[in-house]
Order: sequence, then structure tokens, then C-alpha cells
Amino acid sequence: MTALEIALDVMGGDAAPRATIDGALACVRHPEPANDASGSQAHIAPERIRLVGDAEQIEALLAERGGNPGFTIQHASQVVEMGDAPAAALRKKPDSSIAGCVKAVKSGAAGALVSMGNTGACVGAATLGLGTLEGVRRPGIAVTLALAGTPVTLLDMGANIAPKPEHLAQYAAMGGVYMRACLNVEEPRVGLLNVGEEPGKGTDVLKEAHGLLSSSNLNFVGNVEGGDVFANVCDVVVTDGFTGNVVLKLLEHFAGFMMGLVTKELAATGTSFGHDSLKNIHRAIDYSSYGGALLLGVNGIVVIGHGRSDSKAVANAIALAGRALDARVNALIEAGLAPRA
Repeated sequence: MTALEIALDVMGGDAAPRATIDGALACVRHPEPANDASGSQAHIAPERIRLVGDAEQIEALLAERGGNPGFTIQHASQVVEMGDAPAAALRKKPDSSIAGCVKAVKSGAAGALVSMGNTGACVGAATLGLGTLEGVRRPGIAVTLALAGTPVTLLDMGANIAPKPEHLAQYAAMGGVYMRACLNVEEPRVGLLNVGEEPGKGTDVLKEAHGLLSSSNLNFVGNVEGGDVFANVCDVVVTDGFTGNVVLKLLEHFAGFMMGLVTKELAATGTSFGHDSLKNIHRAIDYSSYGGALLLGVNGIVVIGHGRSDSKAVANAIALAGRALDARVNALIEAGLAPRA
């Protein structure tokens, strides 16, 4: 057992447990490059992956696929379903695979966890079970995309729908640490998502957050509007969880809609094109390419994936967890938030 292990919620997700098992195997056998948002997918040794879920199903699926390459298997007898109410599920299903992953991290058997399951249950279990890092008031979900050809991290994407100004300031600091540690952005530019660029725009919360960020030692570029997400004007976009979640889902679905519309119109006009010509665009907007979102601020590395994740998304989520764990992101966040002498 080692804190470098990554606990995978095998039973979480619409296509679990097959997609999660296949993703774990893909990560250790045939790692493929991810998109620019998350960097190249690193090879993860099988000894670093802890499969948490129904042991009988896990062993049977591994046997079908050539055997266990070296994964640790941790049995969990219950599953939090995607439609379960998070709080009730955590109370009624103490031996769920999500809870088992949290226990593995809390005990030191693992340093990170990955789940494609119920987002609310994962956030709740991680926050309550692991606690927050020193100095962190509320954790935030960070998603990194490569919409303008360079990575941009957006947070919060749904953990805290009604943050206080100081929460937004902490999201900015945590996002900056992540961009430096995992994506090699030396001086991340931070923008505050708002309805206008002027400092006096927006709600009282946003106005106060603007003041906090302006007086911080972060590279704060001011308020940014929705369209600036595509314009490479900042590396970290800070917002509340309600707005962030709406933005993320709009981006995912609108991008897919536009890809389908363009493809249909080109075909209708008889325009000849190869599918490879759209491959890079598709990778930039495909959720499976970035794998998952980091829950920044909890006392352990937590990656939350999309419920409809396939094996590729699972593999990239495991790789993201490995990079964040190896980069000691949490230690750097604590150091970045520590009061200055």
C-alpha cells in the first residue's frame, strides 16, 4: 500500500463496471495522448491502481480481459446510483464504492480517487470524509479545456452554487497553483467571470471578489465575459458553481451540436472532406479527452468524471489524478494559501 495509489470507483458511471475496468486497463497497457488541456497521458503502473467495487464482478471482468495485471482490489458491497439523492445515499450506503474510495484515501492506502459516479455524492463524501486543506474554506470543481488552443481552467463547476467573495478568491489561488504545477503555466492569468469588464459590474459578491483579487498577489486581469473563454485572455476563469455548471454543460452540448451541423451542411453541399480534418477540433471539445474535473481544496486528490464516460475518459481521468498526485498539488495549494509573514 502506498499513498501514490489511485483508488478507482469501478461501479460509478452509466457504463460501469465495464467502462471503468477497460479504462484502467487502457491506462496501464496502451496509454494514448490526451488533448492539450491535460497534457500527454502518462503511463500508470498497475500497482498504483486500486479497484474499488464488487470484487466478484471485478475479478470476472479482468479474467475476460486476460487477467489482473497487478491491480489491488478492494471490495465494496453497495453502489450509489446516478439517480440517488446524494445525502441520503451516503447515509444509507456506507459500504458504497464511492465511500470505499474515500476510506482508502483517508487511511493512507491511496493518495487519490477517481469516480465517474454520482457527482453530488462524490463531492459530499470527499468533503465530509477527507476534510479540506489547511486554509481552504470551500472546495471547488476545476475543469480544464483547450478551447483556444491553450489550456484554460474554469472553476467552480458545481460544488458551491452560492459562494462568498473569499471563496472565489481562493478558487483563483487554487486554480493558479494547478496551472503552474500540472500545466507548466509560469504566471497564470486569472479572470473573474462577469457580465462586463468594468470593476463595478455584477452582483455585490462579484464586486467584492474583484476587490479581493485586485489586492492579491495573483496575476489578476480583471472581469472577463463569457466570450473571453475562447479568446485566450486568461488561464483561470473563476465563477460560482451554478454559473460554472451551466457554462460547462452549454459548452459541451453546443460544441457537439455545431460539429454535427457543420458536418451535415458540408455533406449537403457536396463538399469533400476527410474525418481526420475535424479530429483536432473534436478532441478539444470532447469530454473524454480531458477525462474529469479536479475537486480542488479537499485533503486528497479527487477527480470527478462525467457520468457517461467511456474507457478513454476513465483512462484520462486516472492519468489526471496521477499527474496531480505526483505534482503535489495539494501541498502547493496549502503553501500558496498560507498567511505571509
